[in-house]
Amino acid sequence: MPLPSGKWQLVCLTLVNSVSLAHFGYDQGIFAGALISADFLETFPETKEPGISGITSSCFALGAFFGCLASFSLGDRLGRKQSIYAGLVVNVVGVVLQITAYHLPQMIVGRLINGFGMGITSSICPVFMAEASPSHIRGKLVVLGSLCNTVGFCLANWMNYALFNDDGPFQWRFPLTFQLVFPFIVVSFLPFTVESPRWLVLRGRFEEARVTLARLRGTVYDLNDQNLNDDIRSIQKALEREKLARVSPVDALLCRDPLRTARRLLLSCGTQLMQQFSGINALGYYLPTLLIESVGVSSSYARLLAGANASLYLGAAFLCLVLIDLVGRRKLMMYGSIVMGSCYLIAAITLREANLRPERKAAFGKVTVAMFFLYYFSYGTSFAKVPWVYNSEINSLGWRTRGAAAATATNWISGFVIVQFTKAGVDNLGWGFYLLFAGFCWPFLPIIFLFYPETSRRTLEDMDEMFKRHDNLLVFRDKILTQRNRPQAFIEAEQERIAEFSVPIEESQGV
Repeated sequence: MPLPSGKWQLVCLTLVNSVSLAHFGYDQGIFAGALISADFLETFPETKEPGISGITSSCFALGAFFGCLASFSLGDRLGRKQSIYAGLVVNVVGVVLQITAYHLPQMIVGRLINGFGMGITSSICPVFMAEASPSHIRGKLVVLGSLCNTVGFCLANWMNYALFNDDGPFQWRFPLTFQLVFPFIVVSFLPFTVESPRWLVLRGRFEEARVTLARLRGTVYDLNDQNLNDDIRSIQKALEREKLARVSPVDALLCRDPLRTARRLLLSCGTQLMQQFSGINALGYYLPTLLIESVGVSSSYARLLAGANASLYLGAAFLCLVLIDLVGRRKLMMYGSIVMGSCYLIAAITLREANLRPERKAAFGKVTVAMFFLYYFSYGTSFAKVPWVYNSEINSLGWRTRGAAAATATNWISGFVIVQFTKAGVDNLGWGFYLLFAGFCWPFLPIIFLFYPETSRRTLEDMDEMFKRHDNLLVFRDKILTQRNRPQAFIEAEQERIAEFSVPIEESQGV
């Protein structure tokens, strides 16, 4: 059966990426309901202990961290498609172990294995999507995948609420079983997708890369299309220059290469570190628990609020889909740092006042809940989506998979730390726990303003030009590094690459 081309090829790629990331979001939200399920607590009474509860939740993130490290080499060795297949197989094994668990060690092992598979797919899918997308809609398509992450999270929270009245094992085993739906959908569409043309160029399979790119562009019956050949030449020339500038991994990490690999790696990992230390997984895994213990609402009302909050978060994610290219990456992250930090500060103050004035606890509780909702809105329009786009763009072709894997690994290990200590932090610090996150969020603003270049509306090959010709550590002083629209200097550099690469594609086997 011939593979689809043009918009239908992009539809298949988008479905693979979006459903994979919806699975990721679903997994982040579904365990929150299990942790307050009476049957789950009866089956695994050890989880009533904060430390055990923490490790049972956070081991998923720990497994995902090691999955990301595995994808560091898998993505370039096996290719994007085969790596996703591998991640899906591991995912299914982990899910089966969880839904058949009657003892805590099996549950923890299942979550570790499930997390390992999720680490692979969450690293590879955004890169796969970014490398196959046209530059003018790349940001929107990558954000669409991340938006589906929010859809999965929203679905998990409403499923937890819908099953509240079921006191048996179905209340938590069915939601865990539902995870199997996502790999089934991905496997249904993945065979119809092409391999990444940039990965094929990286492996020296130039003719195959040209046919693949033609299929993505819908010009498969006109392989001599001028725009198609110009794009292939630009990619090949960028790779040729990268090879000439390439140094050993040790020298690259010590900033001894003109492509500034280490700096780009730090920037991509930094966005994911900031995402997790904004406290999203502290709320994602424990929001019902926090609403019950910190605000004082009932279990059913906590589930309802979590579902409503997830719906607001989903709306914010749709808004981010519009804003990501309209506003740019830098401004969204700077706005998010200010609003998120402010929400935590007000939540901490209201929780403290509720402790000091118990007669007004209900009123202060409403303000706290409102701050959680506003936090999710600001997070959904900023740090929820931008880091995933940013780390799929900023690294060079030779380091794109490894850079994305390192960034996603940073996300998962940071998430592990946050989730592991959230329950103990709330129990021991009370309102001070939320003040801690305000202190994390506000410093993001100067860091982004000073050090993070804009990547909106640039081609992936523009990133090398950015770091070779505009190597300013403090980017705010250089308009080319901060403006939203694609700089004219990058357009001219692309034309120069095409002009230099004047040999026909068929004769370029030595590149």
